[in-house]
Amino acid sequence: MAHTETPSRAELLRRAKELVPLLQKNALRTEEERRLPEDTVEALTKSGLLKMRIPKRYGGYESDMGTVMDVLAELAKGDGSTSWTVAVWAISSWMLGLFPDEVQDEVHSTPDVRVCGILSPTAMAKSVDGGLVVNGKWSFNTGAQQSHWNTNAAVLAHPNGEFEPIMIAIPSSDLMIVDDWHTAGLRGSGSVTSIAQDVFVPQERVLSMGPVLAGQHRSVLNADSPIFKAPFMPTACATVSATALGLAKAAKDAFFERLPGRKITYTSYENQAEAPLTHLQVAEATTKIDEAEFHANRMADLIDTLGPTDHEWTIEERARVRLDMGAVAQRAKEAVDILNTASGGSSIYQSVPIQRIERDVQTLNLHAIMHPNTNLELYGRILCGLEPNTHYI
Repeated sequence: MAHTETPSRAELLRRAKELVPLLQKNALRTEEERRLPEDTVEALTKSGLLKMRIPKRYGGYESDMGTVMDVLAELAKGDGSTSWTVAVWAISSWMLGLFPDEVQDEVHSTPDVRVCGILSPTAMAKSVDGGLVVNGKWSFNTGAQQSHWNTNAAVLAHPNGEFEPIMIAIPSSDLMIVDDWHTAGLRGSGSVTSIAQDVFVPQERVLSMGPVLAGQHRSVLNADSPIFKAPFMPTACATVSATALGLAKAAKDAFFERLPGRKITYTSYENQAEAPLTHLQVAEATTKIDEAEFHANRMADLIDTLGPTDHEWTIEERARVRLDMGAVAQRAKEAVDILNTASGGSSIYQSVPIQRIERDVQTLNLHAIMHPNTNLELYGRILCGLEPNTHYI
């Protein structure tokens, strides 16, 4: 098996920066095709950025969370859909690393394998000889059309009437795709619906959800790897937060790129940059971006500090990561809203990036796991001495 020296954070960030012009050039086509263009996927693969959360024995980098978040935020400055898709591939590749080693060997026998996944257990499974039979569907399956494998959640119905949430690894070729991704935001992420009809899953490709959420897994070879010792939900939450942060930074870049020479129509301001209103807007937006970055960095630091240790994560620590994720999404949206409002009527054209950024960050804020209000309530419950109202913590 291949062992690869892990590139530094600076090197991976440099590679991400080099991809930004291509992602910006492809952004409109990405939306129109409703998934990543093949040249984008090829460039991402060639860059090695899809290896960040893959074990070193398969040629991966096992990059720390700070590196992953920096790279994803940089990609979002080029295109939000691309960053989101890479984030999902990163989380799902990491999730695969929790499965038994022989399952990982099977999946990684495909060169440059891409793995997507869904955490919502919206399919049902029943036991048969040697494994399970699964039926059901998973909506919002980002990158499913361009992925080789899925790590999806389901519910196992036991003969005694009890139900158990599980994670399963399924080849994408075993699933049917419903091309229903017609949306307002993240249109290029290809988050289609996938359907399982009497799909057989061998027992070795089944994980009980409880131990996964508790940070336990069945891989022997990954057991001592720092990135695989961190809990699942904090890892996933931090990863997807980076796209929101990057979109806010993209909005700031897009605004200042169009600012020179612009006036404020129906006012005496021939130069928008000279208007006190503009000064207030860009300062407030920048402050919110800085706040989003604070929460993102706090997540990354916590995971990279506690993850590699045998620290028993408290409920409050887990809930605070959810809080930080919601804060990143909220502050990013607030910053983008300000800059979008200041961009004038001409910004509604498809060729102007900020309208796409506005739609993308709005979509992220509606994501069930990222929704700011949900995460504020969760953390508030913990502070008030109540039990969490979710298992996804």
